[in-house]
Amino acid sequence: MKIVYALIFVALLVLGGIVYVLQKDSTSDYQAEPETDTTDVVVDESVTEEEPEPEPEPAERGPESVIGQSANGNDITAYHFGSGDEEILFVGGTHGGYSFNTALVAFELVDYLTANPDVVPEGYTATVIPVLNPDGLNETIGTTGRFDGAAVTANDEARVDGRFNGNGVDINRNFDCQWEAEATWQNRDVSGGSAPFSEPEALAIRQYVDDNDIAGAVVWYSQAGGVYASQCDGPTLPATTELTDVFADAAGYPAFAEFDFYEITGDMVNWFAKERIPAISVLLTDHENAEWSKNRAGVNAVLEYFAE
Repeated sequence: MKIVYALIFVALLVLGGIVYVLQKDSTSDYQAEPETDTTDVVVDESVTEEEPEPEPEPAERGPESVIGQSANGNDITAYHFGSGDEEILFVGGTHGGYSFNTALVAFELVDYLTANPDVVPEGYTATVIPVLNPDGLNETIGTTGRFDGAAVTANDEARVDGRFNGNGVDINRNFDCQWEAEATWQNRDVSGGSAPFSEPEALAIRQYVDDNDIAGAVVWYSQAGGVYASQCDGPTLPATTELTDVFADAAGYPAFAEFDFYEITGDMVNWFAKERIPAISVLLTDHENAEWSKNRAGVNAVLEYFAE
């Protein structure tokens, strides 16, 4: 009997040891969660987001600027006189070598305003674009800039070839006033381009007008010997009629309410009218002479008109 009790006692001891070992192993696998650091985060309020840098001011325009390139990649240069916000625009050389004397009179104006800057009225800038069609001038004269008019010996065929730009388009048929792709010059058909302002020269003028406050425009052509008012799908602006008479009276040219020798589509000066800009066409008497003394008088009268 004692032996039985002894065996039972030993069995209980062994069983208790096993239970102890198992409990110890299970608790050894447990690791306490690390305590969360509840210390407040300190924010450095001196550090702020960087503000964007201000955009640079546009560069001040110099006495000359390139307003675009021709179909052949030649620069179209503008000359600026005065510093007023409103501009009086003078344009020559639209028909390149065909009417090369319109470039000559515009270059004469550049020299005149350079020597006499005070004739530009206060509050205005006078801008001169002597050669709107450098491709055509180069075709006839062999240059895109200044030249000696007395030395020009081009025949009629060479002059006609120089009327158009490098794409063979008549620039003065490429503006958005009654535009047509098949246009007319005298008794022949000419190209008005694939769409209004399809040509870079016309586009350069449009962009310049969009970017600046144009108070009035004078554009030289040849040949007819007169000053013509502009209009497009409506009556002539009163200021255009005044400008026509002012220039014509001072220069000694006859004044006309419109150009009606033949139908013109896509005309630049008429597009100015559509944009509500007083504008006139001054047609020199022939294709060779700049008639500078007459046109100087007309220009001075226009400048005085805007000064009043």
